[in-house]
Amino acid sequence: MKALLEQYAAYNLWANQRLTSRILELPEAVHIQETASSFKTLYGTVMHMWDAESIWWQRLKMHDVITPPSIHFKGSTLDLSNGYLHQNKLWESWVVQATMPALEHVFHYQNSKKEKFRQPVFEMLAHLFNHSTYHRGQLVTMLRQLEVTSIPATDFIIWSRTRK
Repeated sequence: MKALLEQYAAYNLWANQRLTSRILELPEAVHIQETASSFKTLYGTVMHMWDAESIWWQRLKMHDVITPPSIHFKGSTLDLSNGYLHQNKLWESWVVQATMPALEHVFHYQNSKKEKFRQPVFEMLAHLFNHSTYHRGQLVTMLRQLEVTSIPATDFIIWSRTRK
């Protein structure tokens, strides 16, 4: 299980680097152009992805107050991408250093509705990496709606082939 989570953490960073790099090649106006999606812009979708990873990080670190980056963030898409990728690196480093007891530890947290939950850390990590994959798919669809071509492939199998 640990080896798989390490792979997912590394893959998550790789895939997000590829996609945000492509987004950053586009004019800034495209980053905030509205499309039909859960979050209306590329910028808003990446912001949501960073918020989610940061919120889970803060929960895992048992912060008393959970503060999503979007509460205070006013930066450019480059700043946003850098912040999000930094969060990805924190997760990757944490997973690599984690022991099996840390991954199996049942931690307690509450969601934004103040509902209380408890579950093993490895389940939260599986959710976290899957969440990013889901929203990367949305980013790809949004890019296509914005008539962007040459979108990098971010499939896990492609990442795994590069590791051999």
